[in-house]
Amino acid sequence: MSWKLLIPLLAAATVTAGPPATEVQPVREVVHGIEIVDPYRWLEGSAGLEPAREDAALDAKVAAWTDAQNAYTRSVLDRLPGRQEIAARLRSLTHGGGRGNVAQRGDLLFYREIEDGQQQPSLRVSQGGGPSRVLLDPAAVDPSGLTTLAWYEPSPDGRLVACGLFKAGDENATLYLVEAATGTWLADEITGKVREVEWLPDGSGFLYNHLADLKNPSSRRVRFHRVGTHPRQDRTLIEQDKEGPGAKTWGPFAHLSPDGHWALVGHWMGSAVNDLWVMDFQAWLRTGKADRRPIVVGQPAQSGLPDVYRKGDPIVGDTLYMTTSLSASNKRVVAVDLRDPAPAKWREIIPERKDAALQSLSLARGLLVAEYLQNAATRLERFGLDGQSKGELPLPGLGTADVMATTPDRTEAFFDFSSFNAPGALYKVDLVTGERQVWWQKSVPFDSAAIAVEQVEYLSKDGTRITMFLVHKKGLKLDGCNPTLLYGYGGFGISTTTYFDEGMVPWLEAGGVYALPNLRGGGERGEEWHRAGMLEKKQNVFDDFFAAAEWLIAKGYTRPERLAILGGSNGGLLIGAAVTQRPDLFAAGVAMVPLMDMVRYPKFLRARNWVPEYGSPDDPKDLAVLLRYSPYHNVKSGVRYPALLLTAGERDERVHALHARKMAARLQAATASDPAQKPILLLVDRDTGHGMGSPVDKQIAAAVDQMSFLMWQTGGGCTAK
Repeated sequence: MSWKLLIPLLAAATVTAGPPATEVQPVREVVHGIEIVDPYRWLEGSAGLEPAREDAALDAKVAAWTDAQNAYTRSVLDRLPGRQEIAARLRSLTHGGGRGNVAQRGDLLFYREIEDGQQQPSLRVSQGGGPSRVLLDPAAVDPSGLTTLAWYEPSPDGRLVACGLFKAGDENATLYLVEAATGTWLADEITGKVREVEWLPDGSGFLYNHLADLKNPSSRRVRFHRVGTHPRQDRTLIEQDKEGPGAKTWGPFAHLSPDGHWALVGHWMGSAVNDLWVMDFQAWLRTGKADRRPIVVGQPAQSGLPDVYRKGDPIVGDTLYMTTSLSASNKRVVAVDLRDPAPAKWREIIPERKDAALQSLSLARGLLVAEYLQNAATRLERFGLDGQSKGELPLPGLGTADVMATTPDRTEAFFDFSSFNAPGALYKVDLVTGERQVWWQKSVPFDSAAIAVEQVEYLSKDGTRITMFLVHKKGLKLDGCNPTLLYGYGGFGISTTTYFDEGMVPWLEAGGVYALPNLRGGGERGEEWHRAGMLEKKQNVFDDFFAAAEWLIAKGYTRPERLAILGGSNGGLLIGAAVTQRPDLFAAGVAMVPLMDMVRYPKFLRARNWVPEYGSPDDPKDLAVLLRYSPYHNVKSGVRYPALLLTAGERDERVHALHARKMAARLQAATASDPAQKPILLLVDRDTGHGMGSPVDKQIAAAVDQMSFLMWQTGGGCTAK
């Protein structure tokens, strides 16, 4: 089938049935003097009962309703033409597999790789540049393909590898130890959503971060484990506050110096704020006690870690080379003497750059490698330990890169690189000379030369300049007839950058436009940019998104009936706000694992940790802000809403599926649009979570659903302006 004809063919599809009816059981509450009516509270199931209790009958009722919604959605999506062609194209794009997460330990090289036909990546190891072998294959543990390798961390000598495995997307990783030489699994096994392993230099033990109680996201703690002992003997180094403001933070973390002398410990207060202390870890090991000396405490800044999921900043001897947003929105690097870490004693090593935001800092032999974002594209620059620039590290082009496998004993490292029209590649690089060579290149049957990538600027509602990437076939006609997909996130300081997405190839090949704006709330322009889109300023994110849509229409790229929107998680909240605030602006949307009820969001799963980002409904001022944009509370009867596909995972431990369920029910009842033409669809997968660890087959199936739905909704006849 010609890709040029696929979108019009999909647009000709028709739907005859409407959604299943949903029982209305209004719950009325008065919160801070405001009456709030929740017509579908029962769709929260047992999760919404206070005090928390199991209700099997209620959960069975919710499950039956979900089954009916899934069946309705499948009856709509499965009849769309062209699905087999999209699936076959996506399958061809996954050939060649993938490789990444490289780590070096001496002459051992570890990395993750997924090959053709595999559902999950395996862990491989090679020695001295020789052939690699599989060290851990999740399929050998679980042939269903639902178990994934969440993370791995080799010991400093490479003898042992700590690995985290979880199943069906629940992110509840269990830690196992594997011998690198033999592949033998040791008896050590630690449960409780384990992450962030920090080894002692001799590999005899490690710190790990986990939950003491899986039902309580505020029970996170950092413990020390001796290899070969039972976890019940492990000692706690730092734990989350049991009550008070600290109970709702993101929790504690720890990072060991390479010599095992120092431990950096801290608490995340939100996505951009943390406290940080240093302690003598060897003294703690000997006596169980050690003073915590503050490095930076009680400041509205992020210091000492690039983000909550990545390694700590480099430590050389007694010196911490620390990234910090304190007095530097784009971050700077300071040298901290861990023997006397007071801020007055810090030495600035790399000043803040006003034209680029520092993302992370890596240590190689005698070098610091700084990763910047400039206009939402990566720049890598090398510095001496004294802060003197050694020059930029050239990249293959304009795109996104990430340095990995740096070690303090060598100047050799790896970095990955991709862009919208450049499939992922891994490069081996000499950090002194800058010379690089392709170590692995993804082979994709895709004509990248036919795709144009441009970056434009537009003005948001308040006059703020926003950058946006546009991706499309070369020679695009600006006649307003182009199906266009606008993606957005805008939150938590997370940057949206150039990357290669196999799932977007059929859209581009069919003549569609892909647009990616760098909304406020992200980290593309530093911490000020993030703060301009959080708490009471969250509406800026939505206004930036609407302005992007209006610019695309005004410039002739598309028109409302051909404009679709896509986002997930916090980006799903964005889609919900877009649909309820500007239903006139879009033809269709896909909201993946979305937040929709912002009045009750902190009551469920990990969402209580996001109060620093969104605000608390327990605070009258925050509640007023949340009610103004909460998608679920802003659905109005009689409005012609765009077509919407909401997706969720029953195993999601971040955003509960109840958000998508309640929003689907409310929109189905309220919309004045013809459900045969603009349906509200819900898909809830019982074997996936927030998206992490999803098997390849499920990823492809989800992409087929999304692409066929969006092509259906944005196609049809079009007369050029």
